[in-house]
Amino acid sequence: MAKEKNKKKDKVTLILIILILCSPVFISTAIYVMGYNPGSMNYGDLLEVQKLEGDGVNQIDNTIFRMKNLHGKWAMVMIDSGECNEACQEKLFYMRQVRIIQHTEKDRVERLWLIDDNKTVSDELLEEYKGTLFIKAKDSELVKAIDTEDVHRNHIYLVDFMGNLMMRFPEELEPRKMSEDIKRLLHVSQLEH
Repeated sequence: MAKEKNKKKDKVTLILIILILCSPVFISTAIYVMGYNPGSMNYGDLLEVQKLEGDGVNQIDNTIFRMKNLHGKWAMVMIDSGECNEACQEKLFYMRQVRIIQHTEKDRVERLWLIDDNKTVSDELLEEYKGTLFIKAKDSELVKAIDTEDVHRNHIYLVDFMGNLMMRFPEELEPRKMSEDIKRLLHVSQLEH
């Protein structure tokens, strides 16, 4: 009688083990069949990764600027006129604040403004956003590689530490979400090295 009880208990245990081992397959198949898609974790739109080439002139000291100057650093990039209207100033403000929020990692992030016309940035803006790289890039490959002319002024872009354009943030920007994306990327890229 005890032997029969043990055999029955062993069969139940074996069936439970098989069910537990097979459950991930059943669950994943059910999720796939139902068409569940959790979406993306990132706020910014991932772009087809492309190396940014070309050069420009730094408005502060008239030196030649190339993306390789930033090698090893991430860069938030905006494209706009040197006149810098209200939307342009808002992008500058957001880039500065998002960089500050990175705390100890902020030195791994640069702010880059590609000026796509022949207008000179005012001394007030140069002072207020000190630390931003003000690059005259009219007709530069740097500007041409980023979206089309009718939309590239509407976004802030992210360039990775190897000089690849890889992300574009939405036009109606939420700085907190942008900051979270950058924080996550900085963390992951630090783990890789």
